[in-house]
Amino acid sequence: MRLAGAHTHVRRIWTVELRPQAGGPSLRCPHCTAQTFSLEASSARSAVLAHLAHHARADALPPHLRTCQCRERGCCWHPRHRGCAGPVLLALTRDRSGRTWRLADTCAACTAATSHTAIVPDTLCSPHLANTPSRARRPQTDHEHRQHVREMLTYLASALPRVTSPAARLLALQCALRADRHGCVRLPAGLLRGMRLHRRPELWQELTHGGWLDLPDPRAASPQVRLLDDAMLDQAPSHSARRRAAHWALQPSPFTATATAAPAERLTVLALAAYTTPARPAPDLATLAHLCGHSPQQTGELLDRLVSRRTLSAWSHQRETDEVRWQPTSPPPGAA
Repeated sequence: MRLAGAHTHVRRIWTVELRPQAGGPSLRCPHCTAQTFSLEASSARSAVLAHLAHHARADALPPHLRTCQCRERGCCWHPRHRGCAGPVLLALTRDRSGRTWRLADTCAACTAATSHTAIVPDTLCSPHLANTPSRARRPQTDHEHRQHVREMLTYLASALPRVTSPAARLLALQCALRADRHGCVRLPAGLLRGMRLHRRPELWQELTHGGWLDLPDPRAASPQVRLLDDAMLDQAPSHSARRRAAHWALQPSPFTATATAAPAERLTVLALAAYTTPARPAPDLATLAHLCGHSPQQTGELLDRLVSRRTLSAWSHQRETDEVRWQPTSPPPGAA
């Protein structure tokens, strides 16, 4: 038994503001006794995410004690909806100008109803987990691969500019999952050829202009890059587990190989595969569109295209709840 209100002093909501000034923006955090930190313009977004993650780690709570902070404030962060529902998640929200950022515990329903919001994986805000030999040898399951990929797609939907192309998002996913604890990664030429992204310098330039990584040497056969986002350092789970999830993402079950398809179709298939599990509720159309950087209308057209290519046997959109349901051509074991 626990006493009601025993942890009400832990608010689990943090807000920072980026203020423009000569020489680069400054970060103001009211939780740090109103301190202001000077930043480099190119790393401002990474600094915001790292600062908010620091507060989330410092004010950690067990999952069963976390509550929806949006509901605590009368659900004033979004239009009216059917009410709080689903698990409590870490939600990152920015205003339209990108100057104010908020990280808060909110339920799944409130997160989906709030504009300019993405789910931040708990693993990105968790203390570094030591990998014991027994943990490192434990085989990973498809369920865990799906979870790692789903969390990383959610992170990238917030970290990358909205205009980032599907091909660049697929490239960023492989970089994020394969990066070491220093944020460095080398992508073999064979991997890029298999993804049909070899010798595509414009994709690296997209990610560089978005302030997410350093531009690699264009003459190198196997590009080596360094990620600029501090949220990519000291990730959990282990490096080897994330690499296996990156490999799973190349041919995500239960779907057939899609290397010859357009990048937009491959990214949509990957998002569907990450949610193809009986244990999770169906995502809504807005969530799928957000993960892939598409509009809901584009996402619907891509799902129609996947049906015509026989990657999906059917899909439907429940307009009352906005939920999307689909059926792969080869149903996954245990799926309804």
